Amino acid sequence: MRETLSIRVTTYALLALFVFMVAVPLFWMVTTALKTNKDLYEDFTYLPRHPTLQHFIRVIERDGLLTNIWNSFAVASVTTAVTVVVSAFAAFSIVRYKYRGREWIGRFILFKYVLPTAMLFVSLYAIVVALGLGNTLKSLMLTYLSFTVPFCTWMLMGYFRSIPPELEEHAMVDGCTKIGALFRILLPLSAPGIVASAIFSFTLAWNEFLLALVFTTDQTTMTVPIKLSMMVVGDQYIWGQLMAGAVLASVPIVILYFIGQRFVVQGLAAGSVKG
Repeated sequence: MRETLSIRVTTYALLALFVFMVAVPLFWMVTTALKTNKDLYEDFTYLPRHPTLQHFIRVIERDGLLTNIWNSFAVASVTTAVTVVVSAFAAFSIVRYKYRGREWIGRFILFKYVLPTAMLFVSLYAIVVALGLGNTLKSLMLTYLSFTVPFCTWMLMGYFRSIPPELEEHAMVDGCTKIGALFRILLPLSAPGIVASAIFSFTLAWNEFLLALVFTTDQTTMTVPIKLSMMVVGDQYIWGQLMAGAVLASVPIVILYFIGQRFVVQGLAAGSVKG
């Protein structure tokens, strides 16, 4: 009994520590965005004495942050849509079809995902220039597939393995083709895994920094991470605007995870057990 109680106390203590580590930066970011410059630089306070939205108004009207948020949303949405389609077919092929070298293909996909982006951006830049896509959102949509597709394919492979192949075989006995069984049986049953992979793909594309820094040079094509970095001039950190921009940039991701949190948990659990 005492051992069970000690384990429970330790578990809750670790969870409380984790929540504290996550909540404090979020609290600091939001309160900083709501403080006046006086509260930030002259008479520092942990809580805003007179909460204001002046920093939010400034980054929207003067810095045009909404344009950059839209750029990130467009790039992440298109990248996610293409990624889900390509990854679903790739994972289905590796898991359900038997052909020579499929195990090595699966390992190569994992290797590609863990490969640092810094090792690829030179060759990717040469491809983008050759296609005439320099300083465009299309260049980001194309190059982001180099890390979202491997990640989502590997994730869906684990989820597809958790679904008994007998279900598809029964559908094929009833007249379905292999592809028909994919659309009628496997994909509907894999909805949690597909949604989870889509959310992670969107997040990866939304937060990506290096490729966006290399491929976009115009204020109108920059994504949110690049725009926020541009707010730092020399050694001057305008904390009010920076935190306000960070809050605005976090809202779409927070909404996305709030809507799909159940699918994320189910998708990760299934993939971790059977992958």
